[in-house]
Amino acid sequence: MNERSVSPQSRMSTAEDYMKAERQSATRNEYINGKVIARSGADRGHNLLVSNTAIGIGSRLHGHKSEIYIGNMMVRLRNNFISYPDIVIVSGEPAFADQNCDLLLNPTLVIEVFSDSTNSSDKTKKLESLLEMQSIKECALVKQEEMRVEHYSRQNHKQWLYRIYNERDDVVSLDSIGCKISLQEIYAGVKARQTALASTAVN
Repeated sequence: MNERSVSPQSRMSTAEDYMKAERQSATRNEYINGKVIARSGADRGHNLLVSNTAIGIGSRLHGHKSEIYIGNMMVRLRNNFISYPDIVIVSGEPAFADQNCDLLLNPTLVIEVFSDSTNSSDKTKKLESLLEMQSIKECALVKQEEMRVEHYSRQNHKQWLYRIYNERDDVVSLDSIGCKISLQEIYAGVKARQTALASTAVN
């Protein structure tokens, strides 16, 4: 979820036409309110954050009925949005749009990496769409340039708990999948500054 991974070039399309083209495309494109937006590859820091997080969580899910998809699973969100989250996890049986099993309908947890160059309006729109999905119980936004994870945890259908983790010893609790992961694990090998703010929770 950073601007370097999103091309400014876009074209209009129906969701059906988008899906047909996407399944034949060698590149990855997102679909937002009728616009097809091309994506390109991510840099070293982004990839390390994704792989560190996925490996850390995956190593703790043995014996759990959960599936992890990294980078290449399309997810249908609210507000006419089809996205490729950096990490998406389903707790229980996954549901797909059709027999192709490439458009997920019931994500439980979504994790996105974002950077200073991320367009704030794009971040807000995607976050709003994520939080409006009834199946999503948690959402985590991982900051690339600084040690900071913004964590949203659903309390009920109208309320979310928002917590910021930004200290090296902080441990993020992902209760929807019964997993904990530390910021040390997430940021291993990544040069990220620490902030002066302490961890906070708001609901």
